[in-house]
Amino acid sequence: MTSSWRRTFGNVRSFVGNSMGGLRGGSNLASWVVAGTLAYFLWVRPSQQLKKEQEERAALAAASDPYKYVEKRKPIPDPQETGLIYGNKNKENKSGK
Repeated sequence: MTSSWRRTFGNVRSFVGNSMGGLRGGSNLASWVVAGTLAYFLWVRPSQQLKKEQEERAALAAASDPYKYVEKRKPIPDPQETGLIYGNKNKENKSGK
């Protein structure tokens, strides 16, 4: 009876070891540390820095003119010549037709 759970535990341990590349002990841990460090410095950290820079730029832009109008929604497409509902640039062209 005890040999069955030992065999199962050994099989699980073997599966986990093989799924991690077959390395055991210190070399396995060291390879995961190196891979994690590379992933952090190549992907995670640059994306965090980019997000932080964008937030700083947005904060500077907002602080420069607090009463500046900012369009919060996109204009609705309309099948006019101007392409926008609130655009009346070609009014004289329409009346001449």
